[in-house]
Amino acid sequence: YFSCSRLWLPVCRPCVGSRSVRIYTKTGDKGKSSNYAGQRLLKDDAMFEALGCTDELSSSIGHAREHCTEIGHDFQEQLQTIQCDLQDIGSNIATPRNTASDERLAQTTFPVERVEQLEKWIDDMDGVLPPLKNFILPSGGKTATALHMSRSICRRAERRVVPLVRSEAADREVQMYLNRLSDYLFTLARRSAQLEGKTESIYKRPG
Repeated sequence: YFSCSRLWLPVCRPCVGSRSVRIYTKTGDKGKSSNYAGQRLLKDDAMFEALGCTDELSSSIGHAREHCTEIGHDFQEQLQTIQCDLQDIGSNIATPRNTASDERLAQTTFPVERVEQLEKWIDDMDGVLPPLKNFILPSGGKTATALHMSRSICRRAERRVVPLVRSEAADREVQMYLNRLSDYLFTLARRSAQLEGKTESIYKRPG
């Protein structure tokens, strides 16, 4: 993945391997950057805000994945797959669905099957978790709390994507995925606490 923003867009592999790519380009020094349709936009544009949130989300999931690796959980591969999905979501967000060329749209369409995969993972975990009877506070060990942090960031990313979907600048499947991903991260946090024998804190009304 490479773009003016260096994060979100697919390029041909031979192009990447044939020459070195500089980390800095200086093209954004005046507060603008380009989307995949070639439009120059201010960096505080809603599209870049959504991209930044999905990037932050991927970073937080990477942090949580390191905790999983240290403990020895077997869902690191799922989290890595999700990080790759977020790269594809970034490509979709950076390609305005209402103005980009058909070629660009075809390259960056986000498939609904990714949402269905999350649902299967949630259902598999839900089948071995105790019924949820109380509001759970972010807790349950370092892995679980890291996953809860990712869940919170995921909610923010979803909020940033909603106006883009409403204006038909991003695919609805992207919004669906982020909505389902927060459920996955919540469920995974519970599962990690269960596997580690950690106690989850529940909400209790003061007094």
